[in-house]
Amino acid sequence: MTRESVNAETDGGTDEANRTPDEMNLDELREEIRAIDQEIVELIAQRTYVADTIAAVKDEQGLPTTDEKQEQQVMERAGDNAEQFDVDANLVKAIFRLLIELNKVEQRESR
Repeated sequence: MTRESVNAETDGGTDEANRTPDEMNLDELREEIRAIDQEIVELIAQRTYVADTIAAVKDEQGLPTTDEKQEQQVMERAGDNAEQFDVDANLVKAIFRLLIELNKVEQRESR
């Protein structure tokens, strides 16, 4: 997937995001990476909040912390999403394994 097609599939964007790498200098590219990194961290925080809410619901309903079927579905979605954006599926799945483990540790600690 090209940079242009990724930009076309994401919401919004600035004129800077639509310029080719040849039209941007190194500082502008690094600023774009900084903004993306911030968005990634914000999404991780948002995902963690939702996972904490799930943990509370599981606790109220007496359900176990680990749900292997759900974890498998998350991993399959991660792989599918990686393929959609032409990103290494193994790398994306490794990141999601870390996110799942983070949530499981937090769920165990809150019980």
